[in-house]
Amino acid sequence: MTITPDLIAQHQLTENEYEKIVQILGREPSYTELGIFSVMWSEHCSYKSSRVHLKKLPTRGKLVVQGPGENAGIIDIGGGYVIAFKIESHNHPSFIEPFQGAATGVGGILRDIFTMGARPIAVLDSLRFGRLDDPVTGPRNRRILGGVVAGIAHYGNCFGVPTVGGECLFEPCYDGNPLVNVFALGVCKKEDVFYAKAAGVGNPVIYVGARTGRDGIHGASMASAEFTEESKQKRPNVQVGDPFMEKLLLEACLEAMATGAIVGIQDMGAAGLTCSTCEMGSRGEVGIEIELDRVPQRETGMTPYEIMLSESQERMLLVADKGREDEVFRVFKKWGLEAVEIGEVTGDGQLRVRQHGQIVAEIPNRELADEAPLYTRPYTVPPKIARSPALRAASVQTALPKLLSAPDICSKRYIWEQYDYQVRTNTLTRPEQTDAAIVRIKETGTSVAMSLDGNGRYCYLSPREGAQLAVAECCRNLSTCGAEPVAATNCLNFGNPERPEIMAQLVEAIEGMSDACRFFSTPITGGNVSLYNETLGEGIYPTPVIGIVGLMKTAAPVTIPFKNPGRSVILLGGPGTCEETRFGCTQYAKEVLRDLWGLPPALDLDREKRLQSAIREIVSEGLAESAHDLSDGGLAVALAECSFGPAEIGAQIELASDLRPEVLAFHEAPSRVLLSTANPIKVAAIAEKYGVEAPVVGITIEKEMEIRQRSVTLGTWEIAALKAAHEHALEAALEAHVR
Repeated sequence: MTITPDLIAQHQLTENEYEKIVQILGREPSYTELGIFSVMWSEHCSYKSSRVHLKKLPTRGKLVVQGPGENAGIIDIGGGYVIAFKIESHNHPSFIEPFQGAATGVGGILRDIFTMGARPIAVLDSLRFGRLDDPVTGPRNRRILGGVVAGIAHYGNCFGVPTVGGECLFEPCYDGNPLVNVFALGVCKKEDVFYAKAAGVGNPVIYVGARTGRDGIHGASMASAEFTEESKQKRPNVQVGDPFMEKLLLEACLEAMATGAIVGIQDMGAAGLTCSTCEMGSRGEVGIEIELDRVPQRETGMTPYEIMLSESQERMLLVADKGREDEVFRVFKKWGLEAVEIGEVTGDGQLRVRQHGQIVAEIPNRELADEAPLYTRPYTVPPKIARSPALRAASVQTALPKLLSAPDICSKRYIWEQYDYQVRTNTLTRPEQTDAAIVRIKETGTSVAMSLDGNGRYCYLSPREGAQLAVAECCRNLSTCGAEPVAATNCLNFGNPERPEIMAQLVEAIEGMSDACRFFSTPITGGNVSLYNETLGEGIYPTPVIGIVGLMKTAAPVTIPFKNPGRSVILLGGPGTCEETRFGCTQYAKEVLRDLWGLPPALDLDREKRLQSAIREIVSEGLAESAHDLSDGGLAVALAECSFGPAEIGAQIELASDLRPEVLAFHEAPSRVLLSTANPIKVAAIAEKYGVEAPVVGITIEKEMEIRQRSVTLGTWEIAALKAAHEHALEAALEAHVR
């Protein structure tokens, strides 16, 4: 096939990139080689627009065993064990085919974990959807939400991994571009870690798992472009997953690893067989030669181009010790899976692909995998919305029920009840009962706390401050449960980096995240960049999502709900302050004022760190009966959420503040935790040690909740009514449009 300018453009390669390909090869590429370069040099695989800035992130720490560059990051948790964790996006596929797009996103991140030798023990998701009630886009958004949640539930439940938490938010900017970010974490012994590196000239290259089909071809390229009207026709670019096959693949891979016969292993994710071969070869500084006739195929007449670019799921590539192939084959036969030797490791550094004995592609591994074009794209400044409209007086009494039933704040019970969050019996609490998800590691007496956070509204107003606030809240969520934050992973969801103002958002968010992660000693061990999240030229809010893990001794967790009447309610960190400029990002501004302006809440990193140290010590000393950090919706929403326990224990609080009533009740300043205790004096002593305010603002009571400001009642509510509105709002919103 003749390589024409149109064909090059169809593969999303620029003229300069094509010239670089010709220089590398010393000739014009074949059609198959053009396809191979197009996926490996796509934004999705190469990070060509972000790599220069990703280097600013901290990646080293005392517990880090493996940082960025592998399938997942790894940290040491003591007792001879490590955890592997990572977050990935499957945004574009989930728009086109929500169920399979989300399901295969779960499958892909699980393979990243067990490729490292770790058994997956937890999944979390961070989801963004468009408006459910919009007369034009609402039906599609509801269909996407239903499909995505069902896809995540289907894959995780069938595979047998608990989906233990996450977040779900709604904004108009996600109408045509939902975000589906999935985090997974696994555990193994430190000596059992495996790497995706080929070694040993003459060693066999073995293909295991599902057969190759035509699904997912150019999936990586699709994820590197904006959505257009034609995108809706790209269902063939979405992979089809089989979680039962993946469960067998997990068990077979871990058993095969235990034989000692495997040298290296890599899953076939984005870019499929192309990615797994060239990346393993590049990391090991060796070549790999394969024969496509040996690749198990489920469709007839597949071309080299299709076989190399297919993203069929549940497939892995292994390099085994020569002479020990049969040990590997026996394991996979036991589990009913195909295992076929398709090639061998060579010493020339080339990816050599044959079909019928003829060479159809021959490319240097290092140049293909590690030397994609690196762009320092121009950037200006992010868009600013600095206006501060006059605040309209509003009743706290009526605003609180409205906020509790708002899509961002209401219970996501409809979502998490579809997930099996208790499978494997290590989950210590159900979703929405603690600020972070917690799973125990039985072998070490250690528990791992996990939290995901990201706020597109904050980051739209200031990407730098918004990213710092996300890191701070994640760490605060862990600390409120008693865990010490130790490491992080990130998923950077942005629009078109070729637009200077969007590139500016990405740069500032990375720099802000870098500063905060350094400050809280949570190095980034890996992650994902998802760009071109735009539909018909309309981009999403900059949405960096951070996932942070923390360690704690295994014990009954401190949960959110108040437990007993008559306990002191302490607002650790105090009522806080908020200028009008920093009130326009709040849920109150969104739901009551229907507006967005100014800047996100002000963050003092040192104050935040001291607060986290204080709450960790308070929890570890057994002084907190309940604890909940303040975030979306501010104090009033947090107080209500603390009242939604089975006993419906509420609180009566009074605040001495000069803030406007609605600002006092609903501002979202960070570095605050609401807790109940029978020992307020001991709590105050710990808080004083860290220089943190700890006023006793009230007392827990039965069945009701009341907020006062300088003896003036701002609102009184029955817990049962607030709880009902909060718990059933999302399901009601979905069902209201079905009738």
